[in-house]
Amino acid sequence: MDWGSLGGIALALIGILLGQAIEGGRIGSLLQPAAFFIVFFGTVGAVLLQTKPKSFVMGLVMAKLIFRPPVDDREALARRTNAWSLIVRKDGVLGLENLVQRETEPFIKKGLQMMVDATQPDKIREVCAIDIHFYEVQQRSAAKIWEAAGGYAPTIGILGAVIGLIHVMENLSDPNLLGSGIAVAFVATIYGVGLANLVFLPISNKLKAHIQHELMRREMLLNAWVSITKGDHPKLVEERLQAYLR
Repeated sequence: MDWGSLGGIALALIGILLGQAIEGGRIGSLLQPAAFFIVFFGTVGAVLLQTKPKSFVMGLVMAKLIFRPPVDDREALARRTNAWSLIVRKDGVLGLENLVQRETEPFIKKGLQMMVDATQPDKIREVCAIDIHFYEVQQRSAAKIWEAAGGYAPTIGILGAVIGLIHVMENLSDPNLLGSGIAVAFVATIYGVGLANLVFLPISNKLKAHIQHELMRREMLLNAWVSITKGDHPKLVEERLQAYLR
């Protein structure tokens, strides 16, 4: 569990609610369903309009990484890679054949299989670099929905404010309806700016960090495979791996 994410959201909400209370306002005045519907569904609609459905769904699924980030297994992976290097040094690349069958991660399985097939180092780099590139494009396209939501939400909030003011102007003769219209107008702006800067943009930036971590992990594996295939000494392979663990 990423307690930093939970703590950040809690602290942001507490700050807003506490500030409202200190100013003498009612917490309930911040709860305006009409303003929420305008901002939330308007933002979702705008994001859907610019995004492919597959990327949109993937971006929603990726949101779980905010609270349950992937385990940083680079040290364990470095140890495994060192073991592969020693096996190749002792038994040749065919010594990795049994490991290929037991491997469950597609990217690692592909790399080991190419080594067993005696693929040239430059070809391994070329094939895996293409794989890494399209992985990055796919993941960043999915994560971009949160950045897009952060861009649209404040503007949709202003749209909600204008709708609220129109409601106010239509009911100037009825003072009982003025308060609700003004509340929707201001709260819609709060929802738009608040969701953008306290939820959507932070999620986007954190997902980008997770994607960058996975890219570094794959780059580490790729460089190790190329080094092993070239016949570099296991000590040299280990030194190169250490650069990714600092």
